[in-house]
Amino acid sequence: MKNQELARIFERIADALELKGETGFRILAYRRAARALIELAEDVAELDAAGKLEEVPGIGSGIARKIHEYLETGRMRRYDEAIKDLPAGLFRLLDIRGMGPKTVRLMYDKLGVKDTDDLKRVIADGSLAGLPGMGDKRVSSIQNSIKTGEASGERMYLDEAFELADSVISYMKSEPHVRHATYGGSLRRGNETIGDIDVLATGSHAESIVRHFLGHPQVRQELGAGSTKASALFETRGRQKQVDLRVVEDAVYGAALQYFTGSKDHNVALRTMAQKKGLKISEYGVFRGEKRIAGRTEQEVYAAVGLPVMEPELRENRGELEAAAAGNLPRLVTLARIKSDLHVHTSLSDGAASFEEMVRAARARGYTHLAIADHSVSAHYAGGLAESALLRHCDRVDRFNARSRSFKVLKASEVDITIEGRMDYPESVLERLDLVIGSIHQGFKKNATERMCSALENPLVHCIAHPSGRLIGQRSGYDIDLEKVIEVAAKHRKILEINSFYARLDLSDIWARKAMAAGVKLAVNTDAHGVPDLEWMRYGVITARRAWLEKKDVVNCLTWRQLLALLKAIRRGRAA
Repeated sequence: MKNQELARIFERIADALELKGETGFRILAYRRAARALIELAEDVAELDAAGKLEEVPGIGSGIARKIHEYLETGRMRRYDEAIKDLPAGLFRLLDIRGMGPKTVRLMYDKLGVKDTDDLKRVIADGSLAGLPGMGDKRVSSIQNSIKTGEASGERMYLDEAFELADSVISYMKSEPHVRHATYGGSLRRGNETIGDIDVLATGSHAESIVRHFLGHPQVRQELGAGSTKASALFETRGRQKQVDLRVVEDAVYGAALQYFTGSKDHNVALRTMAQKKGLKISEYGVFRGEKRIAGRTEQEVYAAVGLPVMEPELRENRGELEAAAAGNLPRLVTLARIKSDLHVHTSLSDGAASFEEMVRAARARGYTHLAIADHSVSAHYAGGLAESALLRHCDRVDRFNARSRSFKVLKASEVDITIEGRMDYPESVLERLDLVIGSIHQGFKKNATERMCSALENPLVHCIAHPSGRLIGQRSGYDIDLEKVIEVAAKHRKILEINSFYARLDLSDIWARKAMAAGVKLAVNTDAHGVPDLEWMRYGVITARRAWLEKKDVVNCLTWRQLLALLKAIRRGRAA
């Protein structure tokens, strides 16, 4: 939805007007519109198409016209006019804690501060402290905010975030006064990248718990501490990331956990539902008037408004509240339901572990079967297998399966889809395989949609790996029409992959949910190139849960015989 995008634009317009010295109703109108869009449960584009924008409190006819203009053209003239002649660095200054538009304008007018480098300069030479309303204490606070922002650097992938959070939670539970300790925020929801870590704890002697938190061996800088909360920078993988602690009473632990877990949109929508029932929800509990009626558990909080508790990964205001009210919440897939990893590599191509090592590791994880899918011949850079080498591998798998009753290996390959749209092995070789996984590794901008759809239309191909080709925060991926890919996959009953590598998570939760809605089955695979990489399944399952996937949607939950039956049915064009 464009709701959040438009909200940011209207906030920026209001910021720009204040930076230019304007005051009054217009600025309030833009901020009110931004707030209305943030709290809006419906898709703003759908309301615009239906001519119902002005029915939303906070959106008048002028704002509605601007929204329509942006949705139609991708531009908004009022926004372009507002930011014109303002240095871009001024807006980045607004992202520093303690820096509002009036403060930034004052520094710009009096000291010529246009960006962060200028701000550091006027802090160092003492001129900032001489501005009206500033002083040494406020300058010190701004300086700390700059350091925090620089030290925290870019956002964390899930592997690093969980590593840090698990370390903090384990350490907190070693304090005798702690009764509960858990993480919340975007990490508990399983967002694909994480900024700061939020930790919630209960127990007696809150001040002792706070001191214990600040004594964690990874703490490098204390950012602030009180009797029930603290913030600090923790050393993690050569950089520093912020972790925030809140200590609450047992009586409000559920309310605080709900508050610090749900996205802003989810929490606003929940509070709106509560208000209609004459209730108020906050981090301190659920209240009817002055009386707290719930808050000890999350179940209590949701039950107070007539809802079952929702899994954390769902709490994004993407229809989960409506599904809960209707009794239609999905029974999300869990890691315990996964019986196989259907895309791993060995030292035959570019993996670090042998056939035997990967099999042992998969069995140790409780899997009953595994697909070893080394690269195909054109992937020279990855030691792709020649036809003869792949066929020898197939013979080896057949011998292994003949000996093993409790664990099976699928004859598989990750087969490149060439720039011409052909598969990298002839049909005679593909027919020998139980599982053919098509993928693009070269020519990202060359007919990716047509190539992928051609592979999906090939009756010998079962699955497409990492369908968008993205690397989060590093590259956008293929020039591809995923809507078309999903349409063709649904038509031919083919499988699409959620690649569990934390820097891929491809398909994303949004696209995986669209694929599921179209009737496409998903495979959650690690693309492991070594034994430790099998742990990545955790991140793929989280992505699947954020996509609302159930056990029935994920082929890794099938037994060996069920999976083989599905793969054969796909080749016959009869997959259900």
